[in-house]
Amino acid sequence: MSERADRLTERLRERGLDALLVTNIVNIRYLTGFTGTNALCLVGDGLRAFLTDFRYVEQAEREVSGFDRVQGKRDLLGDLRDLLAPAGARRVGFEDHDVSVHRHGRLRSALPDSVELESAGQLVEGLREVKDEKEIAAIRAAAELATEVLEQLRETGFRGRTERQVAGDFEAEMRARGAEPAFPTIVAAGPNGALPHATPGDATVLPGSLVVVDFGCLLDGYCSDCTRTLASGDPPDEAVAVYELVLRAQEAALGAVRAGAVCREVDGVAREVIAEAGHGDRFGHGLGHGVGLEVHEGPRLTQSAEDSERLEAGNVVSVEPGVYLPGELGVRIEDLVVARDTGPEVLTSFPKTLTIVE
Repeated sequence: MSERADRLTERLRERGLDALLVTNIVNIRYLTGFTGTNALCLVGDGLRAFLTDFRYVEQAEREVSGFDRVQGKRDLLGDLRDLLAPAGARRVGFEDHDVSVHRHGRLRSALPDSVELESAGQLVEGLREVKDEKEIAAIRAAAELATEVLEQLRETGFRGRTERQVAGDFEAEMRARGAEPAFPTIVAAGPNGALPHATPGDATVLPGSLVVVDFGCLLDGYCSDCTRTLASGDPPDEAVAVYELVLRAQEAALGAVRAGAVCREVDGVAREVIAEAGHGDRFGHGLGHGVGLEVHEGPRLTQSAEDSERLEAGNVVSVEPGVYLPGELGVRIEDLVVARDTGPEVLTSFPKTLTIVE
């Protein structure tokens, strides 16, 4: 954890900031190891201050090291002045992604007039994009657990069950194995599969349907994200053709994931395969996104990424192309993959041949 705070301090120097006020609870966990829900921390040259309220003091003693732990009031902002005064910080950055006009005003009033308050963007999120080996191991464990949950579906099957029942069983199985859902599970059968973010409903999964199952496990703070399109019995040839198309696109894009690859170009590998088959307008979302402490992080594999946005060794990203035919079906296939200097390391192990689940 101290190494992460040191790297953040280097970035603060580059920005000409004396300190950063970290208020995003996920970023606080990344920097300090704290897993509670109310805290803030200050990081700068010679400054490592962690502040929480009475409810979490004992927890912080167990989880937070390398920071001066301070107990404050539940609101926390009122204690900032005393934390900053000994450090002599004059230019203090704040994380701007969750700061309303009202909160900014309160933050400004909590600091001495001599302190210049500046938006620092998302400096910690930038650090979080590159995972160390311990983080990759945690994500790998979450991905392996997701495979176990998906394997369980082979036994329970689809017959006579609704999308909602299948999704509920998925999440119950995650919890039984010591995890939590990283996001609400998607189970979308037949025409509902054409909705990329479908909500499971009370429709019974019909024989011969393609069923999009998109879910993730949150294990020890880190997320997995996996999508498989399964078949509830023998699907028609047209559906199989779409599935095979998406699989070709997905495997081609996986092969393009490596340190130094331009994010937009990786997206383009899958998009070109799908467009050549005449379904370019049916793939309307980005190819993938970073996954870690949150299920959606940077970097993004999208058409809108800048040419300067490239994968780095240690990025963990999803690769999830899809084709969606309104009123008919949808297919999406998603793996998690680590960008390495030598190429991709795929973390998802569930088979990608079209699996029939009765």
